[in-house]
Amino acid sequence: MQTLNVGLIGTGNIAPAYIEGCAPFDIIKITACADILAERAEAFAAEHRLIACSVGDLLARDDIDIVVNLTIPKAHAEVSLQIIKAGKHAYSEKSLAVTREDGAEILKAAKAAGLRMGCAPDTFLGGGLQTARKAIDDGLIGAPVAATAVFMAHGPESWHPNPGIFYQKGAGPLFDMGPYYLTALVHLMGPVARVSASARMSFPERIATSEALKGQRLPVEVNTHVAGTLEFASGAIASVITSFDIWGHHLPMLEIHGEDASMNIGDPNFFHGTNHILKGGTRDWVQLPHSHTINIGRGAGVADMAYAIQSGRPHRVSGDLAFHVLDIMCALEESAAQGRRIALQSTVEQPATLPVGLAAGELDM
Repeated sequence: MQTLNVGLIGTGNIAPAYIEGCAPFDIIKITACADILAERAEAFAAEHRLIACSVGDLLARDDIDIVVNLTIPKAHAEVSLQIIKAGKHAYSEKSLAVTREDGAEILKAAKAAGLRMGCAPDTFLGGGLQTARKAIDDGLIGAPVAATAVFMAHGPESWHPNPGIFYQKGAGPLFDMGPYYLTALVHLMGPVARVSASARMSFPERIATSEALKGQRLPVEVNTHVAGTLEFASGAIASVITSFDIWGHHLPMLEIHGEDASMNIGDPNFFHGTNHILKGGTRDWVQLPHSHTINIGRGAGVADMAYAIQSGRPHRVSGDLAFHVLDIMCALEESAAQGRRIALQSTVEQPATLPVGLAAGELDM
């Protein structure tokens, strides 16, 4: 097994999580970083013992195999295409792109170059969602017939150091948080065939309330409440809500309902969720022990892609999966705008499950 060197483009809020999440895997090593702000890249490099580069210099390095794109969503397509053009395997933070056209161009470029394209979220590799998938595959709830997925909060303006980006095109609750929930649903239930939705932009601007930015006005360009219905190729139906307009709620984040039982699943934004099953004809929810490790973090998808590069197998956190999720999100927005059901343009195979019993820092070849 050869260790593949990884470079980061973007050293903002999410970058430290990749440093921590990639560290347990011997198959990858983060060695360099770049940022549009050179001083930020230099500070990050000094803190984590990396080489600070310009974006151009990082892409030109012969000793970098994979480049992780941690730029803002509107820049994802441009930067991922630059990575591929430079002859590097690319892995992007979610979402893959802002439009289907850009997403398709990325996948086409990677395929033509014989390179891998991966894209977050990789939280479905964690013990929470892997355990849930195993429960479904083992028939513990019967064939899935329905699901609910709910992310509702009141936006990041009270805590995030740069909350304005969450109200720009390519973000909002659907494109920012939706990928965690939609990727989890596709992982658990397979591809989506059709969608319908309603949506609104509830407030034309937001006011930052964090101490550093208190009073700053944030213009809103996107829908801030999206309620949709997903019709899966299997026939199952899911109700999905993503919102930055809600002060609080008591709704479950993610549930799958099968022919024989219902399963409550932990937060798909994290790797360690806990699952409970209610069997038909009973009244008590029973906790499922984790079948897979929860000691895994962001960057596991990069490691999975590195294993796949060396073995030739498909990688789980793939560009194809991310494109299907992008297609779902675009279709939800189109349905809300047009007032009709939208058929998906894409499909995808469910990612393969992880083997049970993997040691820490190990994935399957």
